[in-house]
Amino acid sequence: MKKVITKKDNSEFQTVKKQTARQASFPIVGIGTSAGGLEALKLFFENMPEKSGFAFVVIQHLEPTSKSVISELLQRYTSMEVLQVKDYMCVKANHIYVIPPNKSMSILNGFLHLFAPIKAHGFRLPIDYFFNSLADDKLDKSIGVVLSGMGSDGSKGLKAIKDRNGIAVVQDPKSSKFSGMPQSAINMVKVDIIAPADELPKKIISFLRTNKVKLSKVLEGDKNKNNFEKIIFLIRSRTGHDFSHYKTNMLSRRINHRMDVHKITTIENYIPFLQENPNELDSLFEDFLIGVTSFFRDTPVWEKLKKAILPELFKTWPDGYIIRVWVSACSTGQEVYSLAIILKEVFGQLKIKKSFIFQIFATDLDTTAIDKARKGFFSKKELANVSQERINSFFVKEKDGFRVSTSIREMIVFAKHDVIKDPPFTRLDILLCRNLLIYFKKELQTKLMNLFHYSLKEGGLMVLGSAENNNSGNTQFKIIDSKLKIYENLKKTRRNKALSMPDSLNETGKPNESALKFEETFESIQTFTNKLLIDKFTPASILINGEGDILYITGHTGKYLEPAAGKANMNIYKMAREGLSQVIPRAIRESKKTQAPVKLMNLKIFTNNDEQIVNVTLQFIKKPITLKGTIMIVFNDVHDINKENHGKSKPIKKYISSKEEELEIELQRINEELQNSYEETQTMQEELKSTSEEMQSTNEELQSTNEELTTSKEEMQSLNEELQTVNMELQTRVADYIIAENDIKNLLNSTDIATLFLDKKLQIRRFTEELTKLFQLRNSDIGRPFSDLNNKLNYPNLETDAQEVLKTLIFKETTVDSIDGPSGNKWFTVRIMPYRTLDDRIDGLVITFVDITDSKLWESKLNEKIKMLNKKIKTVK
Repeated sequence: MKKVITKKDNSEFQTVKKQTARQASFPIVGIGTSAGGLEALKLFFENMPEKSGFAFVVIQHLEPTSKSVISELLQRYTSMEVLQVKDYMCVKANHIYVIPPNKSMSILNGFLHLFAPIKAHGFRLPIDYFFNSLADDKLDKSIGVVLSGMGSDGSKGLKAIKDRNGIAVVQDPKSSKFSGMPQSAINMVKVDIIAPADELPKKIISFLRTNKVKLSKVLEGDKNKNNFEKIIFLIRSRTGHDFSHYKTNMLSRRINHRMDVHKITTIENYIPFLQENPNELDSLFEDFLIGVTSFFRDTPVWEKLKKAILPELFKTWPDGYIIRVWVSACSTGQEVYSLAIILKEVFGQLKIKKSFIFQIFATDLDTTAIDKARKGFFSKKELANVSQERINSFFVKEKDGFRVSTSIREMIVFAKHDVIKDPPFTRLDILLCRNLLIYFKKELQTKLMNLFHYSLKEGGLMVLGSAENNNSGNTQFKIIDSKLKIYENLKKTRRNKALSMPDSLNETGKPNESALKFEETFESIQTFTNKLLIDKFTPASILINGEGDILYITGHTGKYLEPAAGKANMNIYKMAREGLSQVIPRAIRESKKTQAPVKLMNLKIFTNNDEQIVNVTLQFIKKPITLKGTIMIVFNDVHDINKENHGKSKPIKKYISSKEEELEIELQRINEELQNSYEETQTMQEELKSTSEEMQSTNEELQSTNEELTTSKEEMQSLNEELQTVNMELQTRVADYIIAENDIKNLLNSTDIATLFLDKKLQIRRFTEELTKLFQLRNSDIGRPFSDLNNKLNYPNLETDAQEVLKTLIFKETTVDSIDGPSGNKWFTVRIMPYRTLDDRIDGLVITFVDITDSKLWESKLNEKIKMLNKKIKTVK
């Protein structure tokens, strides 16, 4: 039965919605720390006002198997409420939230989400993980703070916050107990605030207030708006890119940052500075470009694509289908490589009998980012979100990092592209544009959505970033997942007016078909032309490496080379025909030595029943780097000489002098010696090659060992940080116990009651100073049976009663006297009670000796008075 939504329910929903909107308005401060962080957190929160208007989320490296008491410890230093995070907890202002042990944490729409970490121990980056999600969720209202710690966790996340116009704050490394994390953050990010932990709260509040005033000065007033537009014009004149459609707040913050760098206080003074310094325009342009990316960012998006969406698409695509993908604003390539890996994995898992051609176009405005993306080389830190299985399958280990494998790289074409003005890619099956539209004004967002609708095929997939709007008002797309921002392109309708952008679209809104056709067929034309030149016009040639192994053959080389007898061997020394084999070794050595062209003119090469005059050219290859060290050998037949030699028959001399015979024999001998030398050289080369392979194998083993040691080092460092945190907590606990022990000792001694604490074996555990007046006790007696000690009490059954109470658990109270020197006897009330622990467990006895001598004296005097009164009464009677 469906629930009927009443007006009351709707009112409550609207109230919650308004509260959520108010919640989103305050900044959230993410604080990352590890070793030595408790002291820094103490100083930070002691100096943070109770009503700052911020929410604080503390991420610390914690030992995964131990219970954390960080929230309890922090509560002592602040009046704000400190909470240990539970899954799906709503963040409120003026509260502190602490990550629990053995969890990774993210934030979405103001709610904290907990995840099980990939690794229980070892090298993890929980601070980067949270900072990245904070940057996406809060944008310019995100504040990242990096405090004391070892390693570099937090640096990349702080960069993401900075790129989203948030504030980057770092504890001064000189004041931190461990400077690794703060220094790493300073090296990677243009930090806004650097100060000791106790000064950071004041500086954050002051920075926010000052930055707000500066921003209002840039934006308010017609004069300042005019100056702002002048800067946009100067950037466009310098770079050709128009930023007038970008959100003003974002650009103004970048302008403020550049003004702060050069100590320029007004925008009027900054404009002449830009005109006089073109390099500053380049720097401002680079600041305008937002480069936030990582492998498999927003994990749920990739999981949804891999498990639910892409498998269905693969099933619908026919055999031989060309899958066209466009990744706009790809930055340094992590997301486009992530998509290519996902496509490969899905296709491999389906095991369908189809073949596909992947065409992935990755574009960005930033030339530097595109260059890095093309190289496909990433450090180990950049692959932090990539599983080891994927690294092994899709990356190749190199000296300082990992390079994307050829199978993935060949799927992608990188190009510089301005989505605002350059022609779009069309007939697309998939389009990724993640967290780009949030920087554009609403009008441009609408135009780009129309453009994406035009670029995609019907049923095509569009994936936007998690920070984008839901686009619920756009009827051109069907929402597949509103939370993850995944859409399906609907059927294209006939347009009443043309697309107004980009400029290269004509008035009818149709693309320039000839340009698109040329773009699509250019690659096939180029391939066909190259093949035609090689087959019809290029002389025969071969490409060899330094050892003479043939790498590539062009044209027909049968006249110059022939397979050697025996085991197949593609080596120029073995395959060269007679006439070439005698001279080619020397020519190759000369080519490698001089690295200059070597020409062999008019060589006579003998084939089966004929001879051919040939000019041979050897060219040592220096570029590109992939072919460096190889040699190109080109064969050119000399037809004129052939005709001359064969057209004019010369008489063969029948007489050969003895001198010529000797020379011919000597030449044959030398050739044999050369052949022997060549064979010996070949043998040595093979031995050296074998040795080289062994050395290479050893080097790979050492490299593998080095990687394992590096991983172990990182894991040990992480464990050390966790132990540092646990150690700090334990030190705090010990300090608390010492204070509690002192309090108890002073309390017991102040009562003037002799008290004796015994364990289950009736051995002395603790005693008060007052007891030493009854028992001959010293501190060294702790641990001895109390029955061994002499006492002044007239209580011979003390040990028996103690054992009885320990057995029955019923307390016993007795009044006894004692001999106390010349002043006479003293009286005591002896109470024997069981010793109970906090968990209600019997762990010994507590015996108290209360001095009642004064009471006894008064009782004795009172008894005497009564006796006297009784005698008087009898006398009177």
